[in-house]
Amino acid sequence: MRKVNRWRLPLTLVLIPSLLTPVQVWADGTKAAPGHTIEKKEEKATMKGLHSGHELKTPPSSWDRPLPSSPILHPGTPRSAGMDRGPLKAIDPFIEESIQNKMMPGAVVFIARRGAIVKHQAYGYSARYQDDEFTPMDKPVPMKKDTIFDLASISKIFTSTAAMKLYEQGKFQLDDPVAKYIPEFAQNGKEKVTIRQLMTHTSGFTSWIPLYTMGSNREDRLQTVLTYPLKYHPGTTYEYSDLNMITLGVLVERLSGKRLDAFVKENITDPLGMKDTMYNPPAYLKKRIAATEYQPWTNRGMVWGQVHDENAASLDGVAGHAGVFSTAHDLGIFAHMMLMKGKYGATRILKPETVELMERNQNQAFPGDDHGLGWELNQGWYMDALASPNAMGHTGYTGTSIVINRDQASITITLTNRVHPTRNTVSTNPVRRQVARLTADAIPVAIPGHGPAWFSGYGDHLDRSLTALLPMQTENLTLTFDTWYRVEAEVDYGVVEGSADGVNWSAISPRLTGNSNKWSRQTFTLPSEMRYLRFRYHTDATVNGRGWYIKDPTVKTENGETLPLSWSGEGWEKRR
Repeated sequence: MRKVNRWRLPLTLVLIPSLLTPVQVWADGTKAAPGHTIEKKEEKATMKGLHSGHELKTPPSSWDRPLPSSPILHPGTPRSAGMDRGPLKAIDPFIEESIQNKMMPGAVVFIARRGAIVKHQAYGYSARYQDDEFTPMDKPVPMKKDTIFDLASISKIFTSTAAMKLYEQGKFQLDDPVAKYIPEFAQNGKEKVTIRQLMTHTSGFTSWIPLYTMGSNREDRLQTVLTYPLKYHPGTTYEYSDLNMITLGVLVERLSGKRLDAFVKENITDPLGMKDTMYNPPAYLKKRIAATEYQPWTNRGMVWGQVHDENAASLDGVAGHAGVFSTAHDLGIFAHMMLMKGKYGATRILKPETVELMERNQNQAFPGDDHGLGWELNQGWYMDALASPNAMGHTGYTGTSIVINRDQASITITLTNRVHPTRNTVSTNPVRRQVARLTADAIPVAIPGHGPAWFSGYGDHLDRSLTALLPMQTENLTLTFDTWYRVEAEVDYGVVEGSADGVNWSAISPRLTGNSNKWSRQTFTLPSEMRYLRFRYHTDATVNGRGWYIKDPTVKTENGETLPLSWSGEGWEKRR
């Protein structure tokens, strides 16, 4: 089922030739790449954008081969992160166009790789309208890089992290029944629901209830959730549910003796120095906060500085499923902590083995709904070309998303206020996907040997061919080429095809789909009647992978003579 929503002073400066990047050694022994004063002395390189091809001379790191990350985030350049600046620059006009098309009033994009912050940009407005009729404010508030956003369901990863802190303390085991610690939860057939099932959305709970219309206070409403019946038998179905995380938040409170917001502040955000991350932000921060929705049905008018989610608001702004406010940079710190196996600089939040457990797919019984503990895994519908079994992330209904790709050591955060002034607007999933796609495209695929490779490009509903006319029609011709691909499995594919007349085509190769993992050489015997040869790339309506690369396609006779071929194809481009 698809989701319903969601200074210390350095002691020495050491140059490490293998990294091509200066590194500072700090008093506590940790190493980190320095700030922009050193990194701005960027080596000159020839780089071209997304549509004109990649040329990146001797990249410090490439796709699937990132060099080690610094222990903390720091200002960086695309070069220092092993990235191409072209696709990163292409994000700007794309976001601006999306704002003009009223997909959202504003956004902040934050991208980092190996700890180097390569993009942190604000667009549009954080508050623009007075009501759901799109009446303009007299003085709209421009979006800033430090604008504070209602993260909505991204709050769930904070709740899960809080729970795993208690797990590390031995407070519970993942397969313990929830009712062992919350006795009233056993009501209505829930006595066998486990804590793991809450964190993986396999408990059997329905996705959502209008909790804000029930009860009269926080405790009443929490009891409503705890005693609510299941929709499915535990462990038999995946259904993303806010009730799971509301319950997990209660578990944190029962086992810690503290309200969820206090526990998160004490154990996660304060130790990490996430000074702009909180529940229930104080009134003086209102101008820094992105406005959300005009809600006359909750008697709140324009929701601005309070949690947008009605149920979370009815739980005094503190709930396991929603309620966290944060900035892109703060969220980047949290993401880098996860990328560094639970540690940020000298501060450890989680043990490495705990992070590995949270990253592991717990939902192998539900293909397509891969889920760690609190984290979604390999979800192309918003991760796009960054999606992989080692990609984790989450979305929020207010228009937020975070994607961490461990293979690429990358963090991609897209925060928007898309529900301002109303939720009844177009989906921001295309925005999430395109930002992720451009981030992925900025990480170059290493081309083996000398010379360029043909690249299929990106796009939805593609049927894109790279074609050549054979100079002769003869028997025993052999096609050889090197290839690398990472495309959406089963639905997107590449295939080699031949034709005698250029109209009727037949397959020469099997469909290449999924992930090749590495470059490989392919060899096929061509039909004797064939005069035309093509590589055809097909995509479906939405998700793209990292694409298909073809290098040195060569046709030889049985005597080893190489035939001269001229390749052409709209949309295909040469990359080095």
